[in-house]
Amino acid sequence: MRLTFLALALLAAPAGAQEHKPFQPATAEEKKARAAVVIADYRFDDLLWENDRIAQRIYGRALEAAEPPSSSGIDAWGKRVRWPFMDRQLRTGDQHADHGDGIDFYNVGTGRGTGGLGIWHDNKLWTSRNYVRPRILQSGPDVADFTVDYEPWPVDTLRTVRETRRFTLPAGTNFTRMTSTIASSSDAELIVGIGISKRPINGNKLGEVRKDDAAARLSWWGPADGEGDGSKGRMAAAVIVDPAAFAGFAEDTDNYLILVRVRPGQPFVYYGGAAWDRGSDFAAQGDWNSYVDAQRPDFRP
Repeated sequence: MRLTFLALALLAAPAGAQEHKPFQPATAEEKKARAAVVIADYRFDDLLWENDRIAQRIYGRALEAAEPPSSSGIDAWGKRVRWPFMDRQLRTGDQHADHGDGIDFYNVGTGRGTGGLGIWHDNKLWTSRNYVRPRILQSGPDVADFTVDYEPWPVDTLRTVRETRRFTLPAGTNFTRMTSTIASSSDAELIVGIGISKRPINGNKLGEVRKDDAAARLSWWGPADGEGDGSKGRMAAAVIVDPAAFAGFAEDTDNYLILVRVRPGQPFVYYGGAAWDRGSDFAAQGDWNSYVDAQRPDFRP
């Protein structure tokens, strides 16, 4: 049987490969929502969540084979509008360009991105593979709420751990509330490292990091990014943990880390947030720092 060019192209495309469609502006109805969760089965199961202030993403297992090295870190997009846009922009296949609503230019790399975690042991961060088994609890209009699992991974030769994590992002905040439960083959206490990726840009500029021991907060104001001219702007990030469980700060090659003591099987809460200086809320580093300092999080599971 003779195959057409289109049929051949479809057969050659990997499963889950990204579609390419023209960018579609939000409709009046779509603009009414202030939060959303979407599983992008057209793009290796990227899991997208956003509200009226920030847009974030984690990666599915299919991406590990398609675009190695993939990461279980948390991605963040620059966002300009007050309604969901990630799904519409990702479908274009040109999410790294600014179509007016925002842009995907932050590079998680092999790091933790904006609030991914691992187990800190022997001055090394032991991390999981990408997420599995997503369960969307609520997708808008005013909250994005879902859970995922991270399948068992080793911590040196001492133990094996696995994680279930709930992500909750209501409208009106730059911080996702994350409730993590880590099971372990050992009952001994864990030290969890929650990170913000180091991102060398334009002559190895890493941005500026603030460490607040008293409030157990780690925040970062990134360097200007773009095609050598900083034209895409700056991303910012922060992680807030419970001061009662705070265990200090650390670094590895890829990440700035804030450490927290955790008991296996017992849920713990932390907050991870991000911002873009070309959005509507934080044009300067001082604005972001003040916002992080003003947070009054609830750490009850």
